[in-house]
Amino acid sequence: MKILLGMVVLSVAGGLSTRSIAQSPHPDVDVASELADLQSQIDALRHSAQAISSEDAAVFESTEPEHTIVICEPQETKPSFPNVRLTGFFQADAAWFGQDANNIATVGDVQDGADFRRARLAAVGKAWDNVGYQLEMDFAFPGRPSFMDVWLSLDDIVGNNDLRIGQFRQPMGMEGLTSVKELTFIERSLPFAFLPFRQIGAMLHGNSDDELMTWAFSGYRFPTDTFGGNVGDNGGYGMSSRVTALLMDRGNGDGILHVGGAYSFIDPANDMFQYRNQPEIFVSETGGGVPAGVPPTVPAFVDTGLIMAKNSNLFGAEIAMAKGSFYAQSEALYAAVDQTNGPTVFFPGAYMYAGYFLTGEQRQYNRSGAVFSRVDPNCNVGKDGGIGAWEIATRYSYLDLSDKNIQGGRLNNLTLGLNWYLNPHTKFQWNYIHAMLDSPGNIESNADVFALRAQVDF
Repeated sequence: MKILLGMVVLSVAGGLSTRSIAQSPHPDVDVASELADLQSQIDALRHSAQAISSEDAAVFESTEPEHTIVICEPQETKPSFPNVRLTGFFQADAAWFGQDANNIATVGDVQDGADFRRARLAAVGKAWDNVGYQLEMDFAFPGRPSFMDVWLSLDDIVGNNDLRIGQFRQPMGMEGLTSVKELTFIERSLPFAFLPFRQIGAMLHGNSDDELMTWAFSGYRFPTDTFGGNVGDNGGYGMSSRVTALLMDRGNGDGILHVGGAYSFIDPANDMFQYRNQPEIFVSETGGGVPAGVPPTVPAFVDTGLIMAKNSNLFGAEIAMAKGSFYAQSEALYAAVDQTNGPTVFFPGAYMYAGYFLTGEQRQYNRSGAVFSRVDPNCNVGKDGGIGAWEIATRYSYLDLSDKNIQGGRLNNLTLGLNWYLNPHTKFQWNYIHAMLDSPGNIESNADVFALRAQVDF
């Protein structure tokens, strides 16, 4: 900077000197005064150059301190976080029952009915670029409203693994982790009775970079009520884990093969377990208008009653495949309950089902969650002028709650299903369920259920 200004001064001085001498009519007489004027101009320019140089030095000194301090400046633009997205869905069900005499004598006269099986609202979003959350409430489930998935997540907390804290579905079983909005049948299968399902705790989960493997490990309080609460100092803890592998994925619906395994250990706070289930359908009335002696809800067909126990071990294995418009899924679950004042009892359960799209769609697979996901019709009903997606499916499921001193009964279900997906967010389902019950005392009975569901989500 100083060199540049010096050159400017010399250039100006030289120009002024030449101009003054050349223009002076009497160079011998005026040369002294001209030189004095030039010297004063040069002095003024030199003073200005020194002042500018001092200012530059001050600027450089202020922008390059000896110890640099990084300060997060306030953002002038509107921040991206937190953000929120409102989601929700409802499922309206209707059911008709047909029972033989033994079944009525065993479980009661089950009433036809209609009910909102689920009616949920949820806020989902990011609190920051590495912090997600979900707050979901159900207005149809007992508790009205009841806590469903209520959690926060921290991304990449250990490597590429995320940490989830709150109430959520525990990592146990492929069908249990499939969203109820995306189930092939109206209800989950009979062995779902074993799952700890939603509990309050923490879970570390992740997947391989190519998403061919997933894993999850959680610890939680047990049992959690409909508002996410649990108290007790005599146990009250559980852990669950699940590992899956995608052995084949040819892409474009040409074929996938999924396998997985899961394990849970539970030491309940109340030292009690109870496993029970209905025949894969549920309608009820809680408004108080039910006549005396009439069941207000679908009763449990199999029920262990309360089992005083120290702990339980639950083992699970799963397999699923899809090729073109055909897909299938199966799981086996095995519960071992260590009774407080009795022998260890073992309860098995299993299901298998298959589905086929008559209109050519393919069942999508969620690689990060290791479950089947939403059905997307090839041509939606509406302005597209399509007929949506039509699917047929069949399922067999089994639950055995009788062993040694615990006689909860055995139930086999055979289900036929027909699903109509108008678009990715609207569907109608029809199920026919044939329930075969073997009650304590070897009393066999049968029940038939016809069920309909209307569902919309947003």
